[in-house]
Amino acid sequence: MSITRINEFVAAEGQSQALYDFLSSLMTYINDSEGCISAELLQSTDDETSFVVIEKWQSVEAHAQSLANYPKEDMQAAMSLIGAPPKGRFFRS
Repeated sequence: MSITRINEFVAAEGQSQALYDFLSSLMTYINDSEGCISAELLQSTDDETSFVVIEKWQSVEAHAQSLANYPKEDMQAAMSLIGAPPKGRFFRS
């Protein structure tokens, strides 16, 4: 059984395009991670600052391993693009 993770991001003021570019750059990393089935980035049609990343994984552990392997300095550099704490939850079908 696979799991789905839904992540919500809100861009800091004036940073919508920069956050979109950063999140877009993550899609290859996520999709190439062991245990990832798919990942997709969506931007709201009525609020350009609002983004959702929908990820399908073989397991919660595979997602955790992917996060552990991502360069911490790259994630820290992107924090100034985010206007509110990101939200993320796992769902099963």
